[in-house]
Amino acid sequence: MHDLTRNFNDCSDVTLDTLLSVLSALSSACYVSLPITQFLTLSPVILDVRSPTEFAQGHIPGAVSMALFSDQERAQVGICYKQEGRDAAVELGFAIAGSKFAGFIAHAKQLAPDRQVRLHCWRGGMRSEAVAWVLGMGGFQATTLIGGYKAFRNWALAMPQVPRQVLVLGGMTGTGKTDVLTALAAQGEQVLDLEAIASHRGSSFGGLGLPPQPTNEQFENAIALQWSQFDPQRPVWIEAESNRIGCCRLPEALYQQMQQAPVLELVRPPAERLALLVDVYGFASTPDLILATERIRKRLGGLRTQAAIALLQERRLAEAFELLLTYYDKAYDYDLHRRPVPIDPVDATGQTAAEAAIRLIARSRQLQSGYDPVGQPVRLDAPLTNTAVDLPR
Repeated sequence: MHDLTRNFNDCSDVTLDTLLSVLSALSSACYVSLPITQFLTLSPVILDVRSPTEFAQGHIPGAVSMALFSDQERAQVGICYKQEGRDAAVELGFAIAGSKFAGFIAHAKQLAPDRQVRLHCWRGGMRSEAVAWVLGMGGFQATTLIGGYKAFRNWALAMPQVPRQVLVLGGMTGTGKTDVLTALAAQGEQVLDLEAIASHRGSSFGGLGLPPQPTNEQFENAIALQWSQFDPQRPVWIEAESNRIGCCRLPEALYQQMQQAPVLELVRPPAERLALLVDVYGFASTPDLILATERIRKRLGGLRTQAAIALLQERRLAEAFELLLTYYDKAYDYDLHRRPVPIDPVDATGQTAAEAAIRLIARSRQLQSGYDPVGQPVRLDAPLTNTAVDLPR
């Protein structure tokens, strides 16, 4: 192998197809290729060798970009392929990428000191083969993805169709559902936090103070990967959402599972809800709060909008949010009660998120068993009994 690679640049009398055959033979000794289900079960770092724009549009969660070509270089190779054919495009590709090979090896050593990596390109073709060969020559054991990122996307789009035992956490705006989801996860419950994945809280105010939202493609990718890792024998808690969170649209199959799942509705008195809202949004600037209020003017009504804006300008946030809740409560109530599913209110008055989570876990187990602790069938309108819970650790 050493002699072959040493003389690779001296083979001017050998055809390009022969050289590519040699490269393919060399690379096959340096890596293995696996289908998506096996590829995802491995632990080494994932190197995405597609261009930066491809990576930004969507990638396997946790993958690291190590582009073989920049966006401009990829465009140059594509134009060359269309105008001059495959051989010329391959030659141009080697000319562009050749000077980067040492850098790839150095970067990979930083990312994977154990010299174990997974990598892929768009379709599992020459880009991933070339980088796998380079890393193999540098002492790495590489695993490539059969079908590349395209295979992952097909898998990701199909994954939300897999049924899970969904429990929907409902509750009007300001009941602290996000904090309760976090507390449920801390207790060992399975949680799909869609708003965390979407980087948005779901309302007109939902983007305040949060990083930019991911692309819809990346949103779907993150959901799929988490969905695949849930234990199908245990429930998955998901906050009640519409089919869109900011600019991110829920996969239709997941949304339908949520619509058909039982709802445990977190209930808090108005004063607690307003205090929670002030705590969440009190950091925001007055212009940002006014802009978010203007976005719901049509639904809130002109007079209420103007009154809310006047209160915001005076930083009387609790009073302003009380006006805004006239819209949000009505919208929530309409959405919740058109679902053809059981709705079980759980009173969380005066409780911390951790205390509410324990109460919800207890109620969910009563509902799953179908009986309360004294052996009576559970009615969805029955009050929650105080029951000790053997929580997961």
